[in-house]
Amino acid sequence: MLSEKMIAIIKSTVPVLEVHGTAITKRFYQLLFASHPELLNVFNHANQRQGKQQAALANAVYAAALYIDKLETILPAVKQIAHKHRSLGITADQYPIVGQNLLQAIKEVLGDAATEEILGAWAEAYGVIAGVFIQVEAEMYKEAEEQQGGWAGYRAFRVERKVRESSVISSFYLVPEDGGAIASFKPGQYVSVKMDIPGEANTHIRQYSLSDAPGKPYYRISVKKEEAHHGDPAGVASVYLHEQVKEGDMLLLSAPAGDFALDLEDSRPVVFISGGVGVTPMVSMLNTLVDLKSERTIAFIHAAHNDEVHALKQQVEDTVKQAQHAKAYWCYSNPVAPDAGDFHKEGYIDLPWLQEILPSKEAVYYFCGPAPFMAHINQLLLEWGVASEDIHYEFFGPKGSLEEEAEKAAG
Repeated sequence: MLSEKMIAIIKSTVPVLEVHGTAITKRFYQLLFASHPELLNVFNHANQRQGKQQAALANAVYAAALYIDKLETILPAVKQIAHKHRSLGITADQYPIVGQNLLQAIKEVLGDAATEEILGAWAEAYGVIAGVFIQVEAEMYKEAEEQQGGWAGYRAFRVERKVRESSVISSFYLVPEDGGAIASFKPGQYVSVKMDIPGEANTHIRQYSLSDAPGKPYYRISVKKEEAHHGDPAGVASVYLHEQVKEGDMLLLSAPAGDFALDLEDSRPVVFISGGVGVTPMVSMLNTLVDLKSERTIAFIHAAHNDEVHALKQQVEDTVKQAQHAKAYWCYSNPVAPDAGDFHKEGYIDLPWLQEILPSKEAVYYFCGPAPFMAHINQLLLEWGVASEDIHYEFFGPKGSLEEEAEKAAG
C-alpha cells in the first residue's frame, strides 16, 4: 500500500500528466523499442504511427494518477487492458522493463520538474499498479489454459474455408490443426492472430472479433481489407490475410479474450447497432441468442456505405427469420441504387429513425464500429435518455474515449 505522502505526490502530478501525458508516452515507446526491439513483435505498428497507442497509454497513466488512492475505480479498465495483454502474451517479467522506460520518459519530458521525490513516488506507484495487472493477468492465463478446449500461448489453426462476404470483408473459418477441442467464448470476444508476413521484419499480431456463435467446431473471423486511406498506409495484416492466406494455410491463434460480451443472464430487449466491420461481434451476439432460442426482443441495426460493402447481410436476414421477436434494419449512407428497396434508411442513423423503428428506449444496447460512428450512437442514446449502464461498446484497437471522438467531430 502507498503511504498518504506518496499518494499526495502522485495526485499532484495529475495536472502535469493532463498536459504532457502524450509526450511522455511517445518518448516512452521510443525508449522501449530502442532498448528492447524484440517488443516490436508484439505492438501494432499502425497504432504506433497514428498515435493511438500513445494516447491510450497516456489516458491510462492519467487515470492511474487520478485514482491512485482508489484503484478499485479503474479495475474495469485494468481488466480490459489485461484481456489484451493475455491475448498478446505479455508476461510478468516485462513489467519492470516498462516501468524503467516509463520513469525515464517522465524524467526526460518533465526535466527539472521531475524531482527525485516525484520519480520515487511514481516508481513506488508503478510497482503497486503493475502488481494489480500481474495478478489479474495470471488468473486470466490460468483460466485460458485450464478451461475445456483451452490452451496457453498460440495454437495452430487451419483455414478450413475462406468466404468473400463483401467487396472489402472476407471470413476465415479456422479449425485446430491438432484436431482437439476448442475453447468456448463469450459472444463479443476476440482472438489474437499471430502472423509472420513475408517481407516484414517483425511479427504482426492483430485482434479480430469472433463473428459466429460459440459451440461451433470452428472459430470464424471476418476481416476488412484496410486499403491505404487519407495518407495512412494499407493494413499490413489485413492485406496479407486477404491476398496471400488461402484455404489450407495455418494461422496462430491465442485463446479467446475480451471484456466486451453479451450478458446472457439479461432477459430485456436488446438492440445491436454496428457500422462497417463493427458488425462482426454483433453477429456473434445475434447468432448466440438465436442458437439458444432466446425469447428476447432483438433489433439488429447496421450502417454501411452501400450494399457492396455490407458484409454478412444475407446471413443476418436468415438468422432473424429464425427468431420469434427479431428484426433487422439497414442504413446506407451512399446506396448504389437508392430505389432498390434493399435498405431501410438512406443517410445516417439518427434519433428520429431509432425512435421510429424501436418500440421503446427501454432496452440494453451494444454497438461497435469506427470511433466517430460510436461517438455518434452514444450521443444519440444519451440524448434519448438511455441509462449509461445499459450502453455497451467495443473499440477496435487501443481503448479510446467516445467523449474525445465527439469533441473531434464537433470541431
